[in-house]
Amino acid sequence: MRAVQIQTTGGPEVLSVIDAPVPSAAAGQVLVKHAAIGLNFIDTYQRSGLYPLQLPTILGREASGVIEAVGEGVSGFKPGDRVAYVGPGGAYADYNALPADNVILLPDAVDFETGAACMLKGMTAEFLAERIWPLAAGDQALVHAAAGGVGAILAQWLDHRGVQVIGTAGSQDKAAFARAHGCAHVILYRDVDVAAEVRALTGGEGVKVAYDSVGKDTAEASLASLAKRGLFVTYGNASGPVPPVAPLELSRRGSLFMTRPTLFDYIATPTAFRASAQALFGMIASGAVKIEIGQTFPLANVRQAHEALESRATTGATVLVP
Repeated sequence: MRAVQIQTTGGPEVLSVIDAPVPSAAAGQVLVKHAAIGLNFIDTYQRSGLYPLQLPTILGREASGVIEAVGEGVSGFKPGDRVAYVGPGGAYADYNALPADNVILLPDAVDFETGAACMLKGMTAEFLAERIWPLAAGDQALVHAAAGGVGAILAQWLDHRGVQVIGTAGSQDKAAFARAHGCAHVILYRDVDVAAEVRALTGGEGVKVAYDSVGKDTAEASLASLAKRGLFVTYGNASGPVPPVAPLELSRRGSLFMTRPTLFDYIATPTAFRASAQALFGMIASGAVKIEIGQTFPLANVRQAHEALESRATTGATVLVP
């Protein structure tokens, strides 16, 4: 099979398409033949070395496809089942063998590309919207990168719950996309002072939660946009890691809270994984959340896909096609 491997960390140039043996489904595993593969910022963090991995390795944690084989002790799946997954790695390939606990049946109404695009990003939006902080209808929240893969889903999810979403975007086209996907207001972060605009839109009060996947470039704006006792959720590093924040700084700005969550702590058990995925599929089925795939790349063009994602040239989700 074809697979995309890295032997050392670095830029997109370290991604190499290789020939590799098709894995076998060991006990407790299923073998999935991929139809589509999700591209996520975590892939770029692992490729760059920000999130260390044992090398060499095949990147990718999200895909959809058809089960080819099931290992000993696996129940609930059979060859031919349409599935999607968030797994430990190995998705940048034609096939992947992974624990059955990381796999879920794909609803008939969800096509393969949507399945590959929605799992990691959609379940991230689920735990951010539902389990990080008890936002209520009428509350206000800031969502950075609101036209991105997670941001667009999160904004729609919050909007469905009655939260007024203030998004940020880097261009007029992305701002229009964000407004069409749950944002009541969109701030062009390159053109204005984000925190000042947030204060103006909230009558000087600030937002209860700032969801920040960008990292270093937006952390200060996120903190400065919060209401007293607000929460700074830093869940990504697209522009680099967030600099250290002194506890006394949180006090000075209004008894703020700060958290750095990861999806995998929120889906750490099979029960939690399936509950999150089912909540996501329910939101998709209801029409409250639409998964927008802004661009697709052949798997062989994975370098170009990473370059586009890191340069913020993408909108919505990005999918690799084997």
